Amino acid sequence: MPELPEVETTLKAIKSFEKEVLNSISIHNPNLRWLVDNDINKKIAGKRIKQIFRRAKYLIFDFNDYQLIVHLGMSGTLRIINKKDNFFKKHDHAELTFSKNKLIYNDPRRFGSIHVTKDYKEHFLIKNLGPEPLLKEFSADYLFKAVQCSKTNIKNFIMSQRNVVGIGNIYASEILFRSGLDPRRICNTVTKSECGQITKNSKIVLEEAIKVGGTTLKDFFSAEGSAGYFKIQLNVYDRENKKCINCKELIIRIIQNQRASYFCKNCQN
Repeated sequence: MPELPEVETTLKAIKSFEKEVLNSISIHNPNLRWLVDNDINKKIAGKRIKQIFRRAKYLIFDFNDYQLIVHLGMSGTLRIINKKDNFFKKHDHAELTFSKNKLIYNDPRRFGSIHVTKDYKEHFLIKNLGPEPLLKEFSADYLFKAVQCSKTNIKNFIMSQRNVVGIGNIYASEILFRSGLDPRRICNTVTKSECGQITKNSKIVLEEAIKVGGTTLKDFFSAEGSAGYFKIQLNVYDRENKKCINCKELIIRIIQNQRASYFCKNCQN
């Protein structure tokens, strides 16, 4: 699944469409996680985009009176093609046409979504989201207060979008390694100092990933042309039975909440 850095890089690439008029939006296949609104073209076609921004993993196109919300889901991507290009790929769901270019939404697994709304802040997908991890609101004070009432494990907690947005499985493992916390730790045992380490390292890890992501959509694809994660230096994720970079103990892999967790039992407690 695209995580916050991948979505941020996509945002940088499509920023060029700000201030442009959307000539039309064609829905070739409305069957995503939720059916795409039949009247979407009537609501936003012919209108100028005021700005494009990100909230959590959602890309938001602001048309003043309406906002278009795009989520990439598990396998979704956006690509830019020339307006005159009518070559489409399998799983192309939506086509946004502008004066010179088109923006194509492709989603093989169809877990993504496209919504149009009058107030994105009150949309059911967004209104209950937690703070952005890169902003000052995600602080040691905030996190320490939040974990006091929770008996779940700390990895699951920071991956919950209600607590903090945009941290997926890969980056959660890396953040906890740098913070020295075992992913199995129960939240209400985490100290304020440790919360400070989590919030600090969340910013560091995500900013590193964004930095190596570049600013073009092609950076979000692997050599095979499929969506992939940025090649940041992974210290624990997917390194089962390899030596820890700090202490040389072997990295352990366990399953938590149906997801793989990787950690060093010597460095993380």
